[in-house]
Amino acid sequence: MQFEGIYTPLVTPYHDDFSLNEVALAETVEHLITAGVHGIVVAGSTGEYYAQTTEERLEMMTRCAGLINGRVPMVIGTGAIRTEDSVMYAKAAKAAGADALLVATPPYAYPTGREIALHALAVDRAANLPVMLYNYPGRMSVDMDEDCLNRLGRSPNFCGIKESSGDINRLHMLARDYPHIALSCGMDDQALEFFAWGARSWVCAGSNFAPKAHIALYEACAVEGAFTKGRAIMSAMLPLMRVLEQGGKFVQCIKYGLTLRGIDAGPPRKPLQPLNKDDKRELAEVIRTMDTAISSIMGANT
Repeated sequence: MQFEGIYTPLVTPYHDDFSLNEVALAETVEHLITAGVHGIVVAGSTGEYYAQTTEERLEMMTRCAGLINGRVPMVIGTGAIRTEDSVMYAKAAKAAGADALLVATPPYAYPTGREIALHALAVDRAANLPVMLYNYPGRMSVDMDEDCLNRLGRSPNFCGIKESSGDINRLHMLARDYPHIALSCGMDDQALEFFAWGARSWVCAGSNFAPKAHIALYEACAVEGAFTKGRAIMSAMLPLMRVLEQGGKFVQCIKYGLTLRGIDAGPPRKPLQPLNKDDKRELAEVIRTMDTAISSIMGANT
């Protein structure tokens, strides 16, 4: 499988009592597909999988499969501390009709590169689906190092990696030494650099509420090779990226951004708390400014 374009890690909309808002979920999927995203990721960290029960995660798989209905590729996350649980989620994802899996490092356990590889290979054996690896040491505390990547080269299913380390040297290493594992941008403020180094996809939470902006950057850089235009778009997006990353309020910002687009994504699940009034006002202003700037850029380039 080739990961190409904008892949949105889907939020899970909740009512105020934290039950699933089925209407808002369906609206979100339609909003994304209509906007032109190229794939949807279910059970990513933006979807708050870590705050869901096993039954809720399994329901989300089947429900989203029905909503997406094969119109774009569906990638399902298998994140869990125990390998046995990740294997179970992988099997369920395949049964639900997943096109690919997102396989991350088990959190908290602090595994070695060899242990991460053995975990991922167990998931691979269980489902035999294309896999996008997910390297996020900021949450998992460890990198998928060269030992890990070399071991995973034994299976052709490991065909992509969402790289979220923020380490530009890892980007260089992956692009030069592991060309068979396609780069996917997982660090939003480095999207321009990823595309310059050959990335063909971007897993970006902000595309929940700003899909057109993210698609515009992807098309400028990866499709048109117009990096001057891409720099202008990236410059317009950077203030938003700074707001999303500040103060540990990432999921809250993504959900409120979607609410500003007319789809009530509801609150985050505890222990996270909703944005306060000042945070909401700042995010709304940054989004308005970005929209205006990107509309001007795209108008000037048509």
